[in-house]
Amino acid sequence: MLKATYVILGLTTLKRRRIRGDLIETYKILTGKENVNRDTFFHLIDSEKQLRGHGLKLYKRRCRLDTRQFFSQKVVNNWNSLPEFVVEAPSLNSFKKRLGDHYKDIGLL
Repeated sequence: MLKATYVILGLTTLKRRRIRGDLIETYKILTGKENVNRDTFFHLIDSEKQLRGHGLKLYKRRCRLDTRQFFSQKVVNNWNSLPEFVVEAPSLNSFKKRLGDHYKDIGLL
């Protein structure tokens, strides 16, 4: 019944909002818009080994009990599943717009 209420009102679920927030934070870290060393959180897959997708694919390491690694590990699958036109957005606002459009296209919003 609760899920039906979200659909009727056109609201985004809390789970989807959290994923969106994590993806936005990942974009800011990877593009240098946050004052954080991206190597602390993420390891990019070598472009020669990559066969499909965008050029900012992330390597999923074994998870340890460290907060930084927990964030970086839970976002990897969602980030790697994004299409190239979303990930390679030139600005944060265009990333948010493209992410929203992508989710609408695949029926998640």
